[in-house]
Amino acid sequence: MHHLTLGGVLESSGSSGGMQVTSAFGERDGELWEVVRNYRKVFIVVLCVSAVLNVLLLGGSLYMMMVYDSVLPSHSIPTLAGLMILVMIVYLFQGFFENMRAGMLADVANSVERELSGRVQSAMSQLALTGRKMPGDGLSPMHDLENVRAFMSNGVATLLDLPWVIFFLAILSVLHIWLGVTALVGAIILFSLTLFTNRAMKQPTEQLLQLSAYRNGAAETNLRHVELLTALGMGGRMQQRWGRLNALYTAAQNKLARSGAALGGLSRILRLALQSIILTVGALLVIEGKASAGVIFAASVLSARALAPVDQAIANWKSLISARVGWMRLTEMLKCVPATAGVSLRLPAPIQKLEVEKLVVAPPGTRQITVNGVEFRLNAGDACAVIGPSGAGKSSLGRALVGAWRPSRGTIRLDGATQDQWDPEHFGEFIGYLPQTIELLDGTIAENIARFDPSATSEAIVAAARAAAVHDLITGLPQGYDTRVGADGQALSGGQRQRIGLARALYKDPFLVLLDEPNSNLDSEGEAALAAAIASVRERGGIVVVISHRALGQVSHVLLMREGRMEIFGPAADVMARLRQRQKRPRENVVAMQAAAAGTA
Repeated sequence: MHHLTLGGVLESSGSSGGMQVTSAFGERDGELWEVVRNYRKVFIVVLCVSAVLNVLLLGGSLYMMMVYDSVLPSHSIPTLAGLMILVMIVYLFQGFFENMRAGMLADVANSVERELSGRVQSAMSQLALTGRKMPGDGLSPMHDLENVRAFMSNGVATLLDLPWVIFFLAILSVLHIWLGVTALVGAIILFSLTLFTNRAMKQPTEQLLQLSAYRNGAAETNLRHVELLTALGMGGRMQQRWGRLNALYTAAQNKLARSGAALGGLSRILRLALQSIILTVGALLVIEGKASAGVIFAASVLSARALAPVDQAIANWKSLISARVGWMRLTEMLKCVPATAGVSLRLPAPIQKLEVEKLVVAPPGTRQITVNGVEFRLNAGDACAVIGPSGAGKSSLGRALVGAWRPSRGTIRLDGATQDQWDPEHFGEFIGYLPQTIELLDGTIAENIARFDPSATSEAIVAAARAAAVHDLITGLPQGYDTRVGADGQALSGGQRQRIGLARALYKDPFLVLLDEPNSNLDSEGEAALAAAIASVRERGGIVVVISHRALGQVSHVLLMREGRMEIFGPAADVMARLRQRQKRPRENVVAMQAAAAGTA
């Protein structure tokens, strides 16, 4: 029995992919900083707007001081009206600049997310292909990017206002030095509380983010495999497993919420107490004749404004820590998966041959070799059946041929060029792949056949369906090609999914078509459609590789694999004759032994 503990979860996630969370936002390098630097002119404007905005915030304090020091003693209505008009103008400009700053930061945050989202998803895919998936639901990088975007949109303004605390303290000191000293002591206390908040909330926030990923991943797994869990009576146990994760998540969330509420409440109390102390000091100064009555109220407003950014920083500290953790994890992930420069020259689609030379393949993320030293060559119009017992490495060979797995050693060449000489998107255009586990995506049948190509034509989609002999089956459905297949194709039967997957593999007449156990869910009609599809690919000059436990009658070559190695390769008739001869020898030996035993008797 395995017991799930918080320490175990955090330790396993902390070691995943070497992504360690460090303090602050790290050194100013990496792709994230490069993207942010593109908006430095915008940030300069935001900085200027913040300066103007903080200066305008003096308007309320000055208005209050002028009313108490000038208007009330003189009883001047025109002066009061003039001051009122001026302060209203100040408030209008204040609101204008506040909205301008918020809009600019939101636009920058959204632009940064748009620029990075594709790169992050590509890096996630590359990590998955190399066996280094993200912990939990596998989507933590996208959540990290969202946390960064949210902080840039809402939290950066607070950081920009923090330096202006010094400005407001200086203004208080101009009114009277003791007002400035009192506010400075209060600011030091609140700043110390901010540092303590950082120390107290950093670890719980990191734990909460990691547990959230595992909790969501467990829930998604239970939903994806609900039929299997129900059939095998595992539903309750898996729900209990999720419940243990949820209990850990809830405990971490509760701890963080309590810490945030306590520290935020303490900050507010201290700030209110400081305002009262400022009023008291101001009153003492007025009593001693060292300040006017208006200074008391102006000092109270200024002190509140001076310490407001600190209070806001404490209230939003969870957002800051989440963004910082996300920033560091994204930076480390993008360093692990550098952006590819792309292929400058677009090679023509292959039309002649497939060559495999001393191929060695290991599953991504492992060193266990599943294909070792395989060599063969196929020309246009050939079809090869890759046969052998379970665990012989057939599917590993297939994944390498279509570029899903990278060779550890050796090469795979199409018309003499290795796979990495093509752009991945371009390479996929002349590859047809029907995996052993049919993976249809949520969408319509037409979209799945067309590989979700927005420029796909109806003619190309129908042609692929006819090549797989599935056109009549599709048109027989209530909504025809517009029928939605559901997540993982769950709205269709196994045979329907396999035949639609075959049509997807044949879309736009790819040169290399790899079919992994294509007849596992087919009836006699489906078998005939498969045979016709293989024949049609050969007739148009393509190459077909069929992975199966038995040789098919439509192939020109057979490759026998055993324990990851190629045992026999050659024309189908020769290989099958050799295999029949192998099977015949044991029987002949048994007959001879029986005859010898009978003669001795």
